[in-house]
Amino acid sequence: MAQVLRDAKLATLLFDLLTPEEELEDIQTARLRFDIKLLADRLIGATDWAKDNDSTRDLDIGYFGASTGAAAALIAAVERPDVVRAIVSRGGRPDLAGGVLKRVRAPTLLIVGGRDYPVIDMNRDALAKLAAEKEMIIVPGATHLFEEPGALEEAARLATDWFVRHIKQEHEDNPSPA
Repeated sequence: MAQVLRDAKLATLLFDLLTPEEELEDIQTARLRFDIKLLADRLIGATDWAKDNDSTRDLDIGYFGASTGAAAALIAAVERPDVVRAIVSRGGRPDLAGGVLKRVRAPTLLIVGGRDYPVIDMNRDALAKLAAEKEMIIVPGATHLFEEPGALEEAARLATDWFVRHIKQEHEDNPSPA
């Protein structure tokens, strides 16, 4: 996924929202992956770090989240509305963002596998609550993890197109003053 974004000249920062120790705990309890506030706080921290860093300060930011990371991305975007330019959820659980959905301002793309039946409905419900520019695309034949041949590549292409349209193109149309 990150390589496809980089090939489109989009910078990427890939990181886990849980520490290795937390991952081990979560394998046993499945508790932390659903601590959406914790995950959103971690994403906000990374966003603030990027905006405070000399080499990344002037870059526009888009969030890409899978599973519960999608809800964290939506919540973090509400906390940093002047910074986050676009959001992509792949096989995500945007429904877990709850009442925050109506406050999201960043254009949001929901990508869902065509064979991920419960998640399709959860995404449709979340899509209806989003007030920002929004779109939901179902990738035929894909399951929750997009492990089928070509499914992840299709999701990467869709995400890249969304980010190019809402971040890169917007930046080129409205360059920062020198």
